[in-house]
Amino acid sequence: MDVKTAVKTIKQGEVAPMYLLYGTEKYQMKEFTSLMENHLIQKEDHDFAIVNYDLSEVPIQTIVEEAETVPFMVERKLIFVRDASVFTAGKEGGKIEHRIESLLEYIKNPAEYSVIIFVVQHDKLDERKKVVKAVKGAGVVLSFAPLGGEELLRWVDKQAKQSGCIWAPGAADILIRNAGTQLQTLSAEINKLCLYAGNGGTIECDTIDQLVARSTEQNIFVLVEDIANLRIDKALGIYYELLKQREEPIKIAALIARQFRIIMQVKDLAAQSYSQQQIASQLSLHPYAVKIAGEQARKFRAEDLRDVLSRMADLDYQMKTGRIDKILGLELFLLRLVA
Repeated sequence: MDVKTAVKTIKQGEVAPMYLLYGTEKYQMKEFTSLMENHLIQKEDHDFAIVNYDLSEVPIQTIVEEAETVPFMVERKLIFVRDASVFTAGKEGGKIEHRIESLLEYIKNPAEYSVIIFVVQHDKLDERKKVVKAVKGAGVVLSFAPLGGEELLRWVDKQAKQSGCIWAPGAADILIRNAGTQLQTLSAEINKLCLYAGNGGTIECDTIDQLVARSTEQNIFVLVEDIANLRIDKALGIYYELLKQREEPIKIAALIARQFRIIMQVKDLAAQSYSQQQIASQLSLHPYAVKIAGEQARKFRAEDLRDVLSRMADLDYQMKTGRIDKILGLELFLLRLVA
């Protein structure tokens, strides 16, 4: 079952005795848990019907005991269990002893009045574990992976419409390039931009540049984009701005090298017919970052990318050994790169 289907069934009143939520997209996971609270529990019953536990503090058998205990003054209770590392690979951290067999026994005959929601902030489950197989058989397992490139743009567009505004052409892309791909951050920035644009207003590209601050990593991302499009004046403008922010030139050079390395890897994998999602998984990158790197890769030949990385390695050596002034050396390198 996917997340959309799970949401639909919950709204229809069909609830499984157990849910296992896993993935790295915390914002969507939080939205799903909030939806469960709002649709399954009356607002005035929240204090009695919602229970929170952390498996780094209590053993799994405590969760089972809670689930088997009849709720007080309400018909149903939701039991949220965080830090559910018992479902992932490796040993569970801490000094808590989890008797998994107690949960396995409970799964065979779950209480009708309890819904257990395990929250695992990890990209994978350990499919070899009996407890994972048992929950899959008796409950609902949902993956919350990062949105793909086009999915992310649709999500950004939907959020703006819900806030009563629309995007100017290309503005949604600029927001993601400035703010990054974390949904929590994007949601906050969209609310701010829509408040500025007003109800029914249009968010312009210039407005985003004025109101949405870029992190150092995002600045490097845009800097490389400017280099790829031969916009040396803009690339140098970003470089000078980073220097004003007291960023170390060696760090800037390392981040530029990292971005070019990603471009080369994406180009190589795309040539082997890997999909965007497969490349993202292989390189541990967000799908949108892969999408943009793929667009940048089309502007470079493979041999040019290898040459850039070789020259950057040489620049790094000269900067660290004092053979060249760090600020001037990186500036000259950027000029030669575009030339």
